[in-house]
Amino acid sequence: MVLGKVKSFVVSYDCLNDSNVPVFSSGDSVSGRVIIEVTGEIRVKSLKIHAKGFAKVRWTESRNAGSNTAYTQNYTEEVEYLNHRDILIGHERDDDNSEEGLTTIHSGRHEYAFSFELPQTPLATSFEGKHGSVRYWVKAELHRPWLLPMKSKKEFTVFEHIDINTPLLLSPQAGTKEKTLCCWFCTSGPISLSAKIERKGYTPGESIQIFAEIENCSSRMVVPKAAIYQTQTFFAKGKMKEIKQLVANIRGESLSSGKTETWNGKMLKIPPVSPSILDCSIIRVEYSLMVYVDIPGAMNLSLNLPLVIGTIPLHPFGSRTSSVSSQCSMTMSWLGLALPERPEAPPAYAEVVTEEQRQSCLEVPSGRENFDGPLFAYIQEFRFRPPPPYSEIDPHPDQATSTAEQRLDTCPSR
Repeated sequence: MVLGKVKSFVVSYDCLNDSNVPVFSSGDSVSGRVIIEVTGEIRVKSLKIHAKGFAKVRWTESRNAGSNTAYTQNYTEEVEYLNHRDILIGHERDDDNSEEGLTTIHSGRHEYAFSFELPQTPLATSFEGKHGSVRYWVKAELHRPWLLPMKSKKEFTVFEHIDINTPLLLSPQAGTKEKTLCCWFCTSGPISLSAKIERKGYTPGESIQIFAEIENCSSRMVVPKAAIYQTQTFFAKGKMKEIKQLVANIRGESLSSGKTETWNGKMLKIPPVSPSILDCSIIRVEYSLMVYVDIPGAMNLSLNLPLVIGTIPLHPFGSRTSSVSSQCSMTMSWLGLALPERPEAPPAYAEVVTEEQRQSCLEVPSGRENFDGPLFAYIQEFRFRPPPPYSEIDPHPDQATSTAEQRLDTCPSR
């Protein structure tokens, strides 16, 4: 008898979303199928799956240990988040090639379901960086007698959700800096920078509203700019490796000497980026908004505002609350609006209610002709009497003084 051949051997997931992308979170159930398509019959000792999730860091550094000697130091570290094994066909032992206990798979397409739960503890979000990664996958192994195992592996994505609707991530971020340029014995005026954003937490696709004021009192032409940076930090064997990457940026108008520029909510859109990773012990992914002034021939004046890129977007109620409070403070602080020295008088009664409306209100309804006593007349007169004209001077100072003295006389402490 001529044995058949395996035409295809793949791992497939039962997706939880509409985009057909296998994305899961801690505590979710991961389910799928191992699909085998064969031509003819094959005999199988076992079909196993191995689910694994881990964060891994690796980089090398070359060091000189003398005039002609050099060596390379490897830095590696690994944290395991998931390790699950299961047998879909056959038994545990695969080291023998006996013909006993074999399973026959007939010609055609066959599916073998698997399922397991992710740990309830926080998991690191899937990530690919220059010196490290966070990966999750399921590997299937098909063992047959007298043949090498056939393997198929497929990754899935894990998101550790970050809800930006928390007081910490909804709090505004602000800062102020100033710099004076010096050239030998000459000193020019200062360059000042003030910036503020509505909140600390955002999700990809949102736009950050930047409120800033840049004042150039120096003798040079400067350019205000803003940029979002991603910082990847890797830890291994007590050492640290850091990578900083530009995510998005904008620029303002050039400022000559003595000029000021105000950003009243300048928009900087966040592109599709990986969420922040803050709970992994060997990999951290952090974001920051840098608002800075580009100064030719000198160090830039920069202001860093921390950001957290989350996965759960802002709720409408949270957006309104944070927007109202932050917009008020930003308007008063950054746009230079001052309160008037003296409050404006309210409008006169005649400007709000016309004489015709007042007369119509004074007319007694037809169903109340029998209420013609003095009490009803007094109520009508009190209700529609216009308020006194606005004045900051007390029209009855003597009466107010005597009333205050009477209250002091009745105070129990006296």
